[in-house]
Amino acid sequence: MATFAYVGRTAQGVTRKGEVAAKTKEEAAAQLRQQRIAVSSLQEKKGGGRFGFGGGPNVTDRDVVIFTRQFGTMINAGLPLIQCLEILSTQSENKAFGKIIGEIKLDVEGGSTFADAIRKKPKAFDELYANMIHAGEIGGLLDTVLVRLAVHMEKAMKLKAQIKSAMVYPAAILGVSVIVISVLMVWVIPIFAKMFLEMSGGKAGLPGPTQLVIDASDFMQANILYIAVAGAAGVSGVKKYYATPKGRYNMDKLALKIPVMGDLIRKAAVAKFTRTLGTLITSGVPILEGLSITAKTSGNKVVEEVIVGARSSISEGKTVAEPLSKSDVFPKMVIHMISVGESTGALDAMLSKIADFYDEEVDAAVASLTALLEPMMMVFLGTVIGFIVIAMYLPIFKMASVVG
Repeated sequence: MATFAYVGRTAQGVTRKGEVAAKTKEEAAAQLRQQRIAVSSLQEKKGGGRFGFGGGPNVTDRDVVIFTRQFGTMINAGLPLIQCLEILSTQSENKAFGKIIGEIKLDVEGGSTFADAIRKKPKAFDELYANMIHAGEIGGLLDTVLVRLAVHMEKAMKLKAQIKSAMVYPAAILGVSVIVISVLMVWVIPIFAKMFLEMSGGKAGLPGPTQLVIDASDFMQANILYIAVAGAAGVSGVKKYYATPKGRYNMDKLALKIPVMGDLIRKAAVAKFTRTLGTLITSGVPILEGLSITAKTSGNKVVEEVIVGARSSISEGKTVAEPLSKSDVFPKMVIHMISVGESTGALDAMLSKIADFYDEEVDAAVASLTALLEPMMMVFLGTVIGFIVIAMYLPIFKMASVVG
């Protein structure tokens, strides 16, 4: 997600400057058109962008959640909006975030709505946040919307943490395995190899497994630089490919097909989609706008295209469930529940129930994945290192038998 600085005029003829977060310049321009701003200048800011709800190098998700919780409590207690912003800007532990809140306060004092002031800070507050605040201001339910936002963000953070925990463990074990094996092959094996070759008079006298390990060690020593460069080039190539629309779609599609991990990604996508859309609809955001926002925040190109299809279906007078049923992402139970929610006029409540169910499913999937990967990684590491150790001991056993 990039950040674009813009200059434009509102429908009232007022010149406005600010920033907007979007994946492309065209998407940023479309967002500004939706806000009825005639753009005269739109430039991408280098080093911008966000991850999750909090953004920039100095603003975290936790900062935004704490601000939202405290702000909702103060508004509910009857404190004026500007006074709330003043208090929160001065007491924020994160000075960079406190400065952002202070700038929002100045914009509100200057006549901007709170939602418009929020939109000028895309590094800290995303489109979902701004649209929910806008709906809350229009409906006079700002305190309620802030509470919903805080709950939504806390659950989104928990979901993100679960996915990370599921991926960090195998990555850590694999990293340790690569380091240990590399150290053995580059520094330890050559010492044994020199000793064995001197004692046996050449490789011809060594057992097959020992020769295989020594040959692999020789290859790594001779080509360690090329291996490192090839690895770095491979990672860079994958990143560049993923940055293209086709590459991202293909890799996201592949991720959904990975055994066990793909099921976890699918369940997380369903939980995120239903939670986000349900929260937006409950807060008064129109369903078409809600689907547009949900698609952008899905995190998976395949899921994003399915949601975009659902938005097109709604705009043509059809249902949300119909295009979802044509995809392999959403289970039949989810599609049926969404269909029932649409027919009964309780789509937001049904989406929340689905999200709660799939939050629990993600918990169970993470536990299953960890339980499955732990013995697999240990067996892999033990087998490889065990083979190397046994291969190095075979010549010693052979010489001992000859001497005996």
